[in-house]
Amino acid sequence: MKLDPFIDDPDAFYAALVAANEGLAEEQSNHLILRLVFLLANQVGDAAVINACVAEAAKFLEMETAR
Repeated sequence: MKLDPFIDDPDAFYAALVAANEGLAEEQSNHLILRLVFLLANQVGDAAVINACVAEAAKFLEMETAR
């Protein structure tokens, strides 16, 4: 699992993500993000890497909640 930035243009990715969510209701936005997660997971293809990423994301949220 890569934790260091690996996206060619993270600002462009962020802008595209914000634009894709523009005008959506919260539920629609959640569905968009979930669909994106499944598409990206399919691109990764390695279940161990995907599960490690899920665990890392959950760990981050636990740290944020503890603040």
